[in-house]
Amino acid sequence: MNGGGTRVLTGDRVALNLGTHATIPDIPGLAATEPLTNVEALELDRLPEHLVVIGGGYVGLELAQAYRRFGSRVTIVDAGHQLAGREDSDVAAAILEMLRDEGIVVHLRAKILGVRGRSGESVSVQMRTPADDQSIEGSDILVAAGRTPNTHGIGLDLAGVTLDAGGYVGVNDRLETSAPDVWAIGECAGSPQFTHVSHDDFRIVRDNLTGGKRTTRDRLVPYCMFTDPPLARVGLSEGEAQHQGIAVRVATLPIASVPRSRTISETRGFMNALVEAGGDRIVGFAMLGAEAGEVMAVVQTAMLAGMSYTGLRDAIIAHPTMAEGLGTLFSSVPAR
Repeated sequence: MNGGGTRVLTGDRVALNLGTHATIPDIPGLAATEPLTNVEALELDRLPEHLVVIGGGYVGLELAQAYRRFGSRVTIVDAGHQLAGREDSDVAAAILEMLRDEGIVVHLRAKILGVRGRSGESVSVQMRTPADDQSIEGSDILVAAGRTPNTHGIGLDLAGVTLDAGGYVGVNDRLETSAPDVWAIGECAGSPQFTHVSHDDFRIVRDNLTGGKRTTRDRLVPYCMFTDPPLARVGLSEGEAQHQGIAVRVATLPIASVPRSRTISETRGFMNALVEAGGDRIVGFAMLGAEAGEVMAVVQTAMLAGMSYTGLRDAIIAHPTMAEGLGTLFSSVPAR
């Protein structure tokens, strides 16, 4: 217990909701610098002079932009060929341009060779880029390079709960583990790492315990990155559609074409829609722009209902709203 001593709890059913923690990559000297993670970065009572962010995913980009706007110098270092590696290249390019316009320095395809110093005082990051080897001198390091499940050393093996190669709890599509009457939900079960997905995991377990038949199969999971402007996506990206062999028609609309964006002076970004090539079903949507999450929810609802894209194309949507742009977007879907 937090105050000392131990306590034993027993029950007929166990739900594992263990979560994850920030991964500290095995980079020489990194752990010794005592780097910030997402937890410490949200608790700072001071402003870093120069924040070096390791990782160009959602967490790294959100915090990098926030600290830049607070007034820190910010440098992002990522090993990938683009930021936001799960997104299409046009989305990643727009995010990169947005961050660089705010004065954030970004190094891509960079391999960190070693780190020296102490975060909060002075740090030096040695890295190798396609152009040359160089060193970044900063005051603080933030590590945002993935998550590690909190499953190690707590006796799951003794309970007959198996883990996968990444240390996540192995579950079936009903979130049942290998042990009888033991379930796992949320990030420790390998579910997409969003609070709204963990909540749906809970609903699946709850409903199945009362005789339901819910599973994780074919869930339509929305993604949101809360930069400014935010990024929102649901369904397939162009890259995922290509990888799965799904032929699609693609429509794109600059956010500046949406009247509402001009009334609120938020014209950066664009919308993308993917419609199946041989039919009218919407299979994916992405938006980088003001109120992206709210607009995405409209498209997600249409996808859940199995609505043809023409339903949104022809809908009367209030003016001036950001969702009004959906009519223009879906009007530009190429013909079959």
